[in-house]
Amino acid sequence: MNKKHKNGKKRPKIRKTGLPPGSLVYIGEERSDPVRITLFNYTADSFIEKEVQSVEECLPYRDEKSVTWINVNGVHDTALISRIGELFNLHPLLLEDVVNTHQRPKVDDYDDHLFIVMRMMTYNEEKKSVENEQISFVLAKNFVLSFQQREGDLFGVIRERIRDNKSKIRNFGNDYLVYRMIDVIVDHYFIIIEKIGDIIEELEKKLEEGVAQSTLEVHQQIRNDFLMIRKAIYPLREVLSLISKDPSSLISRPTQKFFRDVYDHTIQIIETLEMYREMISGIRDTYHSYMNTEMNRSIQTLTIISVIFIPLTFIAGIYGMNFEYMPELKWKWGYPAVLAVMVCVFLVMIFYFRRRRWL
Repeated sequence: MNKKHKNGKKRPKIRKTGLPPGSLVYIGEERSDPVRITLFNYTADSFIEKEVQSVEECLPYRDEKSVTWINVNGVHDTALISRIGELFNLHPLLLEDVVNTHQRPKVDDYDDHLFIVMRMMTYNEEKKSVENEQISFVLAKNFVLSFQQREGDLFGVIRERIRDNKSKIRNFGNDYLVYRMIDVIVDHYFIIIEKIGDIIEELEKKLEEGVAQSTLEVHQQIRNDFLMIRKAIYPLREVLSLISKDPSSLISRPTQKFFRDVYDHTIQIIETLEMYREMISGIRDTYHSYMNTEMNRSIQTLTIISVIFIPLTFIAGIYGMNFEYMPELKWKWGYPAVLAVMVCVFLVMIFYFRRRRWL
């Protein structure tokens, strides 16, 4: 029976057992929408932008000296991914990682092309949660391929700069384009963390005013989001460290400096995550402390009520035995006298508890 993701979509079974390395089996959310391919080709003086109907339309730009960026929205069509691999001479293991959307961020050097995998994250304002998808980059000498799981990304600002003939990006090569896309994704991590930080501050205020019923649920959602970001950013730090330190024929030395800057950003993100993790732990401890205090107060109140009524119950029990020769049973003022004694016992115990500051 197929398992489901949190969003309710079915995930197909993993059927790779026994298959040879490089076998293309899509692993991810079940999708049936058509794959969309867009192409940018530009130099300092000109650019071409279009959506292609088949990958063969990209071939005339494959070996040009200009920068060619081919973006593939959707990796569930394994036949199309296989065709792209054939036309652009991509390694089968690379293609296998593209269609497996559960990859850990990494970088692989295949001599004539560099393969980078990372997580692209966005914040869903409606659900108040972080959503992520795998994005893969192939950097070659004359082209850049990017593979996304679904429609929609963070690269609108890059496309706008490519369209602007005065933009600096038009004067750089393929390696700089990959840097800019990675930089946009990493910078968006800051935005997501800031949003989560605002929610943490709201939770702290709620704890000061009194714990709401939804506090624990929100806390759990934040904790899950932070775990997701940590799983994405820690391996990415290693990836950027390798790219910025190890020489590669596909990445120029000037561009390596830009990658070092993105590496510094990942360090800042990790430090911020550690700070917020301590805050989240503090909120959890405060929440449990508050709940324990409330429970202790409830138990204390019930205990005081029980202690007050124990002697009253004892008195009522004694005079409820109805023996014939019990004293005060025939006395005219017996009933009001017993009530008066019970009231006095009640008041004395209330006074005692208030004196001890238990009330």
